Amino acid sequence: MSIIDKDTARDNDQSSRPQENVRTMKICIIGAGESVGGLLYWRSGLTWEGMGGLTSALALAKRGFKDIEVYEYAPDLGFVGAGIQLAPNLARILDRLGVWEDIVRESVVINETSVLEGHDNRELGHQRMEGLREQYGYNHVVGHRSTLAHAIYQGCLREPSSIKFRFDTAVESVKSFGPSPKPSFVARRRGSKDPTYTVSCDILLAGDGIKSVTRVAMLDALGATANVIDTGAAAYRIMITREQMASDPELLALLDSNKVSRWVGERRHIIAYPVSSHQIYNLSSSQPDVNFADAPSAMYTTRGSKSAMLDVYKDFCPLVQKMLRLVPEGEVCEWKLRVHSPLPTWVHGSTALIGDACHPTLPHLNQGAAQAIEDAAVLAVVLGFLEDTRPESINRVLKSYESVRRERADTLVAMAAANGRAMQLGEGKAKEERDRQFQLAKEGKAAHPDRWADKEVQRMIFGHDCAKVAEDLMLGSRLRSSL
Repeated sequence: MSIIDKDTARDNDQSSRPQENVRTMKICIIGAGESVGGLLYWRSGLTWEGMGGLTSALALAKRGFKDIEVYEYAPDLGFVGAGIQLAPNLARILDRLGVWEDIVRESVVINETSVLEGHDNRELGHQRMEGLREQYGYNHVVGHRSTLAHAIYQGCLREPSSIKFRFDTAVESVKSFGPSPKPSFVARRRGSKDPTYTVSCDILLAGDGIKSVTRVAMLDALGATANVIDTGAAAYRIMITREQMASDPELLALLDSNKVSRWVGERRHIIAYPVSSHQIYNLSSSQPDVNFADAPSAMYTTRGSKSAMLDVYKDFCPLVQKMLRLVPEGEVCEWKLRVHSPLPTWVHGSTALIGDACHPTLPHLNQGAAQAIEDAAVLAVVLGFLEDTRPESINRVLKSYESVRRERADTLVAMAAANGRAMQLGEGKAKEERDRQFQLAKEGKAAHPDRWADKEVQRMIFGHDCAKVAEDLMLGSRLRSSL
């Protein structure tokens, strides 16, 4: 942790350590899991509610809160998932929480990124990534989702007197949001014949994802709607081991690099990078949704067909074809990409939504987990400023959380969607202009068309310290109220 971050963390602890009656309030956090093809996946495999919920629990415990319960559908946190990009804005938060070193130990530092034509492997754009540590305090690294989630979970386990996990528990409905009666929800041990039971708490934080039971109930109570939006796209997540690539020098060069590569084509792209100390090559795709077309609306994942996957990318270059052919039959899994329309509010009474429950995003800006974790960091800051346990005080600080986070989250959600469209253009004038901008960006004469790689966008995303913004807001509010 840098000297600046240590000073900030110390100042935060001193200025927003809650009073004893506040620290003992009961805070419940709802997570989610789902069954995929008979296997139980913790839903942070692609969506981010798990990350936001876990980080909220850890951040609140670090602030001194003593009664935190995490309700998780899965029987345990047996982490799965694929690669993930870990930007400096995420690293800054997790470093302050004491878990970043465990994550970065197995990560790969990214020094460059390249955008290539899918069909012929010709480089369109290139950006060096060195110097981020000097500018933002942290490198941009890539790692495995399971490493990220495991490190945060282990951080929670080091707070046993404050955080309790209720595994294998389904939240069936939300009964109230506060202020009167207090927030409460109906839970049941999954697979049990035991009756349901009601859990009440002082504060309810809902990180139950894009299929959030809490969001639906909250909007219904407010007489509002925000429908899930089918994006018409799906994604493959692929991991290829060093052993699988060992006989091919061209593939090994990719695995041993410190580079993110993105192959782009009409309505499709593949982004790839090494993870797990260069032992695994991770590929993530986006392509038109075909396999989910007739599936029930509740379906978000399916066992994919290797032959269907190869057919989707049959016109991509031989290098991509080689990698896709290495995927074992039966290990192809496809995710449906969905978002929902903007919500009228993230907060109702003493209840707040976090992560995908309130701002699901497409994966084209590599900020899904980071934005859920920013939610958690800000919640811990604002709740740390509570001076009493009155419902109106709780609602006020939760509204402060929304005011700090909402505009930024909405901006990045929109930017991710736009970036996906720009990277998946078909032949025509728009693509010709995009490719001309790639060339100008190489010469330093234009912004990088891949917004994630653009220096100004990086400054806006990577340089943002959400905890400091929240701290300044709350200190300013406290100062005004004392005048």
